[in-house]
Amino acid sequence: MSTHINAANKNDIAESILLPGDPLRAKFIAENFLDSPKCYNEIRGMLGYTGTYRGVPVSVQGTGMGMPSMGIYSWELITEYGVQNLIRIGTAGSFHEDIKVRDIVVGMAASTDSNYIHAFDVPGNYAPCASFKLLSELEATSKQLDIPFKAGNIVSCDVFYELKEDWWKKWASMNVLAVEMEAAAIAQVCHVYHKKFIITRSLSDVFNKGKSHIQFDEYLKEASLQSAQMCNELVSQL
Repeated sequence: MSTHINAANKNDIAESILLPGDPLRAKFIAENFLDSPKCYNEIRGMLGYTGTYRGVPVSVQGTGMGMPSMGIYSWELITEYGVQNLIRIGTAGSFHEDIKVRDIVVGMAASTDSNYIHAFDVPGNYAPCASFKLLSELEATSKQLDIPFKAGNIVSCDVFYELKEDWWKKWASMNVLAVEMEAAAIAQVCHVYHKKFIITRSLSDVFNKGKSHIQFDEYLKEASLQSAQMCNELVSQL
C-alpha cells in the first residue's frame, strides 16, 4: 500500500496499466472493456481497477489532471507495485487543421513549459521519448483494428486557461501536434526507472477553429473510446 493507492498486495495491479486522468473514465473503461474488473483503489476518489482483456491482466487507474498528479501516481505504481508498461490515454487539443476531432495522436516525445523535469536535476532541457517497442506494437495494432493515428511531438502545459489567445501558434510552428497536461511527467518518471511508456491522445478540439471549450465538452467521452480499445489490444499482445 502506498500513500495514494491502497491496493493491498503488489499483485493487485497488473504489470501493464492504462492511465486516464478522469477516475470516472477509468471506471467506464474497466466496466466496458475488461472482464471481471475489481476496484483496488478509492483513495481521494481516484479509482483504480484490475481485470483481464483477452485473458491478459490489465489495470486502469485514474491520475487526476496535471503533471504533479501524474508524477505521483506513475511514481507509486512503478516503485510500490512493479508496473512495467504505462500507457497514458485521454484527450488533447490539436494545433493543426489536418488533425481533427476524434483523431488519435501518439506522442513520440514530450515537450513542456513546466519546471517539473528540473526536479530530476537534469543539466539542460530534456525531452523523454516513448518506448520504441510499445510504439511499434501500437502501430501493428492500429493496422489490425483499422484505427489510424498520427505520431509526433506533443507538449505538456501547466495552464489550461491561457491569457494570450495565440500562445499555441509558436508550438504549432515547430510542428508540435497537440497539447495536453501530463505526458512530460509520466515520461520523465518512466525514464528514471527504465520503464516502458507511450502516450495516446484522442483529439477533443482544434485550436484554430475557435470555441474549443464547446468542442471539448461535446466530445470528451466519445473521443477516448477508440484509443482505449486500441490500447487494450496493445496490452493483450505484450
